[in-house]
Amino acid sequence: MIDLKLREERFVVVYRLTGAKEDAAAMASDICLEDTVELPYDLVTEGLIRDHIIGRVEDLRPVADGVFEARVSFAVETTAFEFTQFLNVAFGNVSLKPGIRVERFELPDSLLQIFRGPRFGVEGWRRRLGVPKRPLLCSALKPMGLSAAECAELAGKLASGGIDLIKDDHGLTDQPFARFEERAVLCAKAVKKSNEQTGLNCIYMPNVTAAPEEMLRRARMAREIGTGGLLVAPGLTGYDAMRRLADDDAVALPIMAHPSFQGSFVTNRSCGFSHGAIFGQLARLGGADATIFPNYGGRFSFTREECGRIVEFSRMPMGRISPIFPTPGGGMSLDRVSEMSRLYGNDVIYLIGAGLLRYSADLPNACRMFRRMAESSASADPANDGG
Repeated sequence: MIDLKLREERFVVVYRLTGAKEDAAAMASDICLEDTVELPYDLVTEGLIRDHIIGRVEDLRPVADGVFEARVSFAVETTAFEFTQFLNVAFGNVSLKPGIRVERFELPDSLLQIFRGPRFGVEGWRRRLGVPKRPLLCSALKPMGLSAAECAELAGKLASGGIDLIKDDHGLTDQPFARFEERAVLCAKAVKKSNEQTGLNCIYMPNVTAAPEEMLRRARMAREIGTGGLLVAPGLTGYDAMRRLADDDAVALPIMAHPSFQGSFVTNRSCGFSHGAIFGQLARLGGADATIFPNYGGRFSFTREECGRIVEFSRMPMGRISPIFPTPGGGMSLDRVSEMSRLYGNDVIYLIGAGLLRYSADLPNACRMFRRMAESSASADPANDGG
């Protein structure tokens, strides 16, 4: 056998295990083997593989009736220092087994250094927009079926009312009724024209979610025509594809991650990922500067506690990986802005789409009201101490 000298560093994945104590102990041991050597322990040779390669159960403790938390560590080398293999070790084969859920990651600097993370993050995006303190405002171009020209008209109205970030709805890609290139050009022009009239700095973010090479082509084109950011759905593209986009110096635009296709990862508390792990930590590792998720009390099932965990994981220290904007959306209305400020604070992007259209037939006026509400809630809440 080749004598490899492995560093002593290990990373930790914290799992939530559902079952009786003996079942949880068996699951924890299974994780150690299944996502590394994929062999029964008695077939693992002594030496480096048994001592370092297979996972180690560092701690196993009850957290509720029939629920346990296991801290399992893995040698950093098992990841090959690649994002895809990191995910494979953390939650590869064991994702196929019931009762196992990833709660969070604890990563050493040697592993964090392989990730550039968000290019802008909270502070960088604020500087780019020239908005140092208040919550940012976002809306979407919808419904699907609008022509490219109609999308542009809508984008112009949103910008004239002061919406900071105007994104494609995640269902808009390259359909024949609103081709990507035409839509992106017209919407970017409409927002630029509005900015020239108002003196604001609103930006348009096209949805570039597509096959990897096409996504990169669209993103570079978006940069060339003057859009100010991008929308990506990493559940559809893969996290490493989004990371590739974030790291590309020929793109160099803020990225907003959309949660499409990821609901089944979080809606069952006994399997998948915690809300904070997938919409907070993984989004940051994948280079997103903002992470969209369903707000509590909307048309989806997320709770206030789960949304709070996303906020926590979007901001928690992760080496050089910058904090990002939590972006609650999904059935939000203007009358909840003040309430939500108590959870989200200033460093948040409020995403309201249909709620603006419902508020008033005069869309720019509805946008201005939205902005006044956000500004008022920021100044009124002493917990909000953004820059």
